[in-house]
Amino acid sequence: MNLIYVADPMCSWCYGFSKELSALAAKFPRLPVQIVVGGVRAGATDVLDEAGKRFRLQHWTRVANISGLPFDREAFHARENFVYDTEPVCRAVVTARTLAPAADLLAVFRALQHAFYADALDTTDGSVLAGIASAALADLGYVVDAETFHAAWSTPEMIAETRKDFMQARSWGVNSFPALFVAKDGKLHGVTAGYAGIEVLERQVNAILGTGISAAVADLASA
Repeated sequence: MNLIYVADPMCSWCYGFSKELSALAAKFPRLPVQIVVGGVRAGATDVLDEAGKRFRLQHWTRVANISGLPFDREAFHARENFVYDTEPVCRAVVTARTLAPAADLLAVFRALQHAFYADALDTTDGSVLAGIASAALADLGYVVDAETFHAAWSTPEMIAETRKDFMQARSWGVNSFPALFVAKDGKLHGVTAGYAGIEVLERQVNAILGTGISAAVADLASA
């Protein structure tokens, strides 16, 4: 059994939710967390305009109020010619998973989130992503230098692996993020579709583990 977290590092509600998920993982240490990246705006090519910035900043305000997490709103609003393409950062998650499969991927995921939302770094840039991810892996005891990470991130194979994650998420019917499941007995059991606090998450997971009353939403074997 394990938790499956379907998310995108550049989804603001996922940023808020990852804090709650970390708390949940601490309460259920025997349930490893598997991350499947969803690609909320993967492949986007349009430059973010003022209306797009205002729309996102409205969500940022709501997430900040609920989660208490920091956002650098001014830096984001001042960013020019920004293409909000989330494929590169999703690929960084897949690269970290590939290079250090035993590492705490949620910690790397959260480092990438913090870099974008709180530190205002450009997480669409491969070199920036390599620096963030290699530092996060080093903090976990995995030595992967930024050059090695970037080289792996840049390969066609890693692009293809990332697309597999996107397709997997869609095969499970996930079209908004975050989503959290418990994988149990070859089935996916939904914990939440959207942001939820630790109390709700803990209650849902206990229900799934203790009684099995939650209906399975997908069959892992056929996904």
